Amino acid sequence: MSDLEQTLVVGIRFCRVGKIYHFDSSDFRDIQIGDMVIVDTARGQQLGEVIQIVLGSEKAESNLKKINRMATPVDMVQRQQWQQKEQEVITACRLRVKELRLSGIKIADAEYSFDGARLSIFYSTETDEKIDLKSLRQDMQRSFAPAQVELRMIGPRDVAKIISGMGACGMETRCCSKFLTDFSSISIRMAKEQGISLTPAEITGMCGRLRCCLFYEYDQYVEARQGMPKRNKRVITPAGEGKVVDIMPLQGKVVVYLGDQGNRIFNQDEIQILDANEGKQG
Repeated sequence: MSDLEQTLVVGIRFCRVGKIYHFDSSDFRDIQIGDMVIVDTARGQQLGEVIQIVLGSEKAESNLKKINRMATPVDMVQRQQWQQKEQEVITACRLRVKELRLSGIKIADAEYSFDGARLSIFYSTETDEKIDLKSLRQDMQRSFAPAQVELRMIGPRDVAKIISGMGACGMETRCCSKFLTDFSSISIRMAKEQGISLTPAEITGMCGRLRCCLFYEYDQYVEARQGMPKRNKRVITPAGEGKVVDIMPLQGKVVVYLGDQGNRIFNQDEIQILDANEGKQG
């Protein structure tokens, strides 16, 4: 199959740090990374930026939507106008939430579709109880008609991504606002495998959830710990028999207590586990 016969697929992003969605660009074969295009989405027409170009038929099997057209300078101005109005929506919605005494509801963001036909208002809640937002949606519908208004609940990590700001680690921009396009599932086990203190200040992000960065090196630590002894296991070292008090997986080193000699550090291949069946890492 020649290049001209293959489906040209492009990855498009609708916000600076957002998910990438794939579209059929076969009608625009001269498209380049960085080009702005207009496409149809489940949330109406949107203006997005081309991030990836894939020549092939793999993605085409999922019946991808086609790009409508290339964006023009007029389209860019129109998008800016809707973006300016989004702040007005946020302010009005927050005021109405206060008037309706909707405790626990926080308005995080608002987004118009490219053509202004749809208006999405994003909110978070501090309670697990179901809150009736019918009156709020109706009020926003009346205030911002003819756009079709929808209220969409988002989680604390999404809120932190929108607000941005400094991360708990001191980085000027939080990971979620800088480069994370998806949120991975994070667990306490990830912190344990990496030997990180389980105190809330060490493992909790600004969003109040476990830090996303616990995921970054987790696989490397799991792999590095294979075959290393657990703490408190008895081992034989070049300096005699001792007890494991700590391990440094990424360095491949083991800290062993040798009685009168105190703690000494050995390479993993220098020690022998006395009970191999119990001493292996899971």
